[in-house]
Amino acid sequence: MSKAIFTILFLVISNVFMTLAWYGHLKFEEMGWLKKAGIFSIIFLSWGLALFEYMFQVPANRIGFEGNGGPFSLFQLKVIQEVITLVVFMIFAVVAFKNIKLSMNHLYACICLVLAVYFVFKK
Repeated sequence: MSKAIFTILFLVISNVFMTLAWYGHLKFEEMGWLKKAGIFSIIFLSWGLALFEYMFQVPANRIGFEGNGGPFSLFQLKVIQEVITLVVFMIFAVVAFKNIKLSMNHLYACICLVLAVYFVFKK
């Protein structure tokens, strides 16, 4: 598997954990065993999820960074990561929060993201 694909795959996995750590707790009260959990319990659970985020994020950046023999510049890595973050978040929001609807503004934002990727990779 190429370093580019490996990097992107690790970034996707990392962002799934990040989204669960940052926003998953908003749905925790629907889970019976977390219904009465206090804020510190939720924080520690989120930190536990964030640990897995870092276990994939750090290797993704090390493998993908051109300074370590990878295919991406620092700015390219960051833009790729941000696009993946927003795509993962949008999927999570629509699936986990059934009342969230995508609108034309979201489409326009996605177009801007595609343009950001284009410009950061343009030579």
